[in-house]
This record gives sequence, structure tokens and C-alpha cells, in this order.
Amino acid sequence: MSDFTSNFWSVFVTAVTLGGIIACGLLLWMAGRKKVAATSDNTTGHVWDEDLVEMNNPLPRWWVWLFVITIVFGLAYLAAYPGLGTFAGKLGWTQLGEYQNEMDKAKAELAPLYARFADMKPEDMARDPQAHAIGERLFMNNCAQCHGSDARGSKGFPNLADGDWLHGGTPDKIRETIAQGRTGVMPPMAAAVGSPEDVRNVSHYVLSLSGSPHDSLRASLGKSKFSACAACHGMDGKGNAALGAPNLTDDVWLHGWGEAAITAMINNGKTNQMPAQAEKLTEAQIKVLASYVWSLSNSGASPAAAQ
Repeated sequence: MSDFTSNFWSVFVTAVTLGGIIACGLLLWMAGRKKVAATSDNTTGHVWDEDLVEMNNPLPRWWVWLFVITIVFGLAYLAAYPGLGTFAGKLGWTQLGEYQNEMDKAKAELAPLYARFADMKPEDMARDPQAHAIGERLFMNNCAQCHGSDARGSKGFPNLADGDWLHGGTPDKIRETIAQGRTGVMPPMAAAVGSPEDVRNVSHYVLSLSGSPHDSLRASLGKSKFSACAACHGMDGKGNAALGAPNLTDDVWLHGWGEAAITAMINNGKTNQMPAQAEKLTEAQIKVLASYVWSLSNSGASPAAAQ
């Protein structure tokens, strides 16, 4: 309820909740006081379908007390826990606090398991069957949603199973990426490149760098305009890991291949984000996960290879 800018809804929810409980109590009290005149055969005189009659039997005492207990329990619950608008409850319970307690408990229980890997080198950890299995499970739970269960990614999500790394593929760099996240920004460059024809020419020059099909005449005209891109990608187009600028001379295309895709990138730019996981995973979990991810692009770094 704290997201509301006024206290109207808090008051409304409180009134409806308490009003409903009070109404149930009044209904129970009124029903208990009302006496229905019974006939000699203990019926109310109401008849349906010719022979279906209503007996004049009061509710059993235990049933009445169940209603009373339910009302008292509801009031006690609302006093102890959140439920009346912005009132937090006397116990101070919150969903976030409950979640954090469960996470802390789970981390404490798993700490002895991860302690075994504390002094292990990433290369050795990648070859350890237990660490590899844990890293795989961490990957499935936290990374596969974007990068795929086979870690080969898709359009806009990097392939982690090849040797192409925007920010570097060492275990330390992978651990840094997982912990801190990454924000990749390719600014719109059309104004710096020139006219729409210049943008098309640069697109063909970029295609030529990787040996992809291209118009050689347009590529030759776009070479001089590529200087606007060289600040990040380098004059040779091999990129810059310090900036996260991709290598344009290989056949890896994160956001699509071809003249249309490259032209759209130059005209519109692109912002891509890898969310930080440091608040979600412990340092030990990130270390194991980073070793597993590193092993995906290093064929000799796996338990199977070690055997």
C-alpha cells in the first residue's frame, strides 16, 4: 500500500476489512436472538415441493463458537500482521523480511559445501565434478533464461559457449561480469557518419571486415567514414574489450547480421544490459558459477576432459 500517493486506499481497505468482520459478528448475534415460532411438529411452516419442510433447529453450540473463534482470530491476526491498509502489524512481519530470512538460512546451510572450493583455482574447479554440477545448476536457475540451457544465447543474448567475449573471457572477468553486471551502449552514429548513403556504405565496409557478402564498391566508399566508429572498434575493427566494443572482423553478430541490421544499429544505436547478481548470489556461488561458464568455452576444462 506504500506505493499509493494518498491514504484513501489505506482507509478504504481498513474500513472494508473491519466492516466485514463486524458485519459477520452482528449477523451471528441477530440470528441467535431471533426466535421463530414453531409448529407442533417443530417446523417453521415453510414448505417446498409439496413435502420438503424446514425444521426449526438452532445451530449446534460448537458451530456457533467456531464462528466466534474465527472472528476473534481475524481481529488478532490483523493486529499482529499487515492487512489493514498501511498498518504494518505489531510483529513487524514483511514478505521481504521473510524472504531474506529464508535466503540467509539457505546460505548458512550451504556454506560448508562451498567452503571446499574456497582455495581452489578456477581451472581446477571447472574440472571438479561436484563444482561443475553445482555451477551447472546455478546456471540453469539464474542464467539460462537469457542465455539458453545450452548457453548458446540468441539474438541480443551472448553465446557463452564460443570464444567471443565482449569484456574478456578470463575467469576473473567472467566473475566480475556476473557480480557487477554489464551495460553495453552503442550510441546512434548516423550523424557522425554522414548521409543515409554513407551509413549504407559503412554497413558494407563492416560486412567486408568479416568476409561476409557485401558490395565492394560501397565498402570502399565506406572505409573512410568508418573512422567515426574506430574510436571504439579500432581502425582494424577488432574491437576493444575494455569498452565492451565487439570485434567486427569475426562472424559473431549479437544483434543480427546483414546490411539492414548493421544500418539499423548505426542509425538507432543499442543498449543492452546484463543484470548484476551480487545481491542474489553469494561470493562463493559466483566463483563456482564463473568457473562453470568459463569451462563452456574451454573444451579442455571440464570433468570429462580431466578424465
